[in-house]
Amino acid sequence: MPSLTSKIISGHKYYYARVCKRVGGKPKIVQTVYLGTVESLMARAQGTPSSATHKEIHVAEFGGFAAIFQMAERLRLVQTIDQHAPKRGQGPSVGQYMLLAAINRALCPSSKAMIGEWFAETSGPRLTGIHPKQLSSQAFWNHMDRIKRPALIRIENDLMARLLDEFKLDLNCLLYDATNFYTYIDTTTKGELARRGHNKQKRNDLRQVSLGMMTTTDFHIPLLHMVYAGNVADSTQFGSVIETLVRRYRALSRACDQITLVFDKGNNSADNLEEFEKTRLHFVGSLKLRECPELLAIPMRKYRRLTTEGLEDVSVYRTRREALGTERTVIITHNENLLCGQLQGIGHNLAKCRGELLDLQHSLRRWAIGKTKSGKRPTLVGARKKIDKILSREYMKQLLKVSIKAYGTTLQLTYRFDPDALLKLTRTTLGKTILFTDNHEWTDEQVVLAYRGQYHIEHAFREMKHPHFLGWNPRFHWTDQKIRVHAFYCVVALTLVSLLRRELAGKGLIIGTEPLLKQLTGIREVMTVQPCRDGAKLNLSCDLTHMNEPQQTLYDLLKLDQLRPS
Repeated sequence: MPSLTSKIISGHKYYYARVCKRVGGKPKIVQTVYLGTVESLMARAQGTPSSATHKEIHVAEFGGFAAIFQMAERLRLVQTIDQHAPKRGQGPSVGQYMLLAAINRALCPSSKAMIGEWFAETSGPRLTGIHPKQLSSQAFWNHMDRIKRPALIRIENDLMARLLDEFKLDLNCLLYDATNFYTYIDTTTKGELARRGHNKQKRNDLRQVSLGMMTTTDFHIPLLHMVYAGNVADSTQFGSVIETLVRRYRALSRACDQITLVFDKGNNSADNLEEFEKTRLHFVGSLKLRECPELLAIPMRKYRRLTTEGLEDVSVYRTRREALGTERTVIITHNENLLCGQLQGIGHNLAKCRGELLDLQHSLRRWAIGKTKSGKRPTLVGARKKIDKILSREYMKQLLKVSIKAYGTTLQLTYRFDPDALLKLTRTTLGKTILFTDNHEWTDEQVVLAYRGQYHIEHAFREMKHPHFLGWNPRFHWTDQKIRVHAFYCVVALTLVSLLRRELAGKGLIIGTEPLLKQLTGIREVMTVQPCRDGAKLNLSCDLTHMNEPQQTLYDLLKLDQLRPS
């Protein structure tokens, strides 16, 4: 029902009309209309003419903002953040600032200085009652400072509990993986998080921040994330993940009595797996191929081909052996699709290596016959370093036999491809993955499918590196505290969008993140407003632009009409 309310902004009182409806059995503000000051209300009531006679048309993005805003309401995101990072009731709350930061990350990642401009072109001001001028970069920084590290942990704990209660997530298999994001933070800038390390985007020259995340296999919804220094090994950090998971196990076990964590071989260590022995948690992981030559030597005739749908190209050999200090169930898989992909990659790398070796060979010959006189004469040590760099691609040192010899001051390079080495590699290594688990009662199919779920979290990390949706960048923070808050609302953005995809899938619509957000952001509302003499704008009408069929389907399935003005 409509009601009248007021706000005091910069010492002046302004009045708003709000419409409240019951949505999902709970009262919710679905429309906020700015009315103006008491003077303007009296002038209009007395029929005093306005100095402005023209109308204005305002077009705003509605679909994407409204859908994510609605999901955040179900998650009680703002209330949860405000509970652990309170402030006096002046202006938007900390939770509201973080919500807008998360929606911005999901729909149009931009700097804090640009969020206000982006927000003004969305339905956000109408849905939240927040004025774009309140969203300065300094205001965001001030509110980010209010969320300290202990508060972030408590907020994530409460959000996880809400996810389990409201959305009934499948916790039988949880996925853990880590990635890193390079930064342009200066070398002299102090901080523990931004460090140089092995960067997965090949930017080892820059300082990086690492992010570990645990998600469900059910649309990779994050349940736990950790930001840590870019020079810390994944296996070292994984120990902290297990400790945190053990602390949260009681809450998780209420929703699922047997939880299995899936992780890749980069997190392996005997100490980490020893921690699992102290809990009721189970795991599925993988072993490094080079550490198990005796398993790779098992002939293919001893493998069993799987018949489950989606696994027809997979053959397995099952055994029990010691792995990282304790006897485990070990399953060696051979995947025809993986083999074909690896052979294709090897062919590509062979062509590149041969070309680079040929260029080096020609360069050494020109020096030998005196056609090159400028520059520094190549040395045997320098040439070997170049060869090592060329052969650094996977398997190239096994497949290309390279020899370089010195004859006086000249160098002679020869190389050849070894087909027998490729045959041996194909017979013993290519196409194979070695899995191990403490779920001894699981079938081969269950173990393989659980480990395959790892692609969900890898896909989530790729989405966080997307330039247009859900992007980690741009990121203009350099203090550890703000980097942690930045990671938090980036993970929140992923959570909200993943929940949207999950809800749509439950209603029969399977759609990827990029097409979902593209279609939603194409749903726009057109507002006709009448400027008033006091600077206020009186809403005359609010309509939607024409929607194509996918947009209309999303609009109906997500019930976005509940957020339209009545």
